[in-house]
Amino acid sequence: MKSSAKTPWRNQTPYGWWIASYIQRFEWEGGKPTTNRSRPLCWENTVILKAKNREIAFRKANALAKLSATGRWQLLGDPPERVGRWVFEGLTSLLPIYDPLEDGAEVLWIEYTNKALGGLRRRIKPKGRLEVFED
Repeated sequence: MKSSAKTPWRNQTPYGWWIASYIQRFEWEGGKPTTNRSRPLCWENTVILKAKNREIAFRKANALAKLSATGRWQLLGDPPERVGRWVFEGLTSLLPIYDPLEDGAEVLWIEYTNKALGGLRRRIKPKGRLEVFED
């Protein structure tokens, strides 16, 4: 991407709203280390956020996703009191929204129950391959 090039209209938003998707996985405390062949519980969450431009949207999307993965969680496990945590893997999509919406509302999520983590990690895109940066 050329830094002096003007951002194409399709990668801008008139109201400052963006939609971002990211993958997070669950890992149990004291569990086996995860690898690309692991099949942990994973979610792909989609949120909306407000930002002046795609660079700020990219940074904000990462920060919101990381924040959603903080803390310890208790899920029904064996034994039931077993705890774990969500781990942020990365962004899968970042797109402009052309209508005014509310900041931070989750609009879509996908639960992955039997997918190899390596396959899910291959869905994660570096910044330059996110749709909004494909000029």
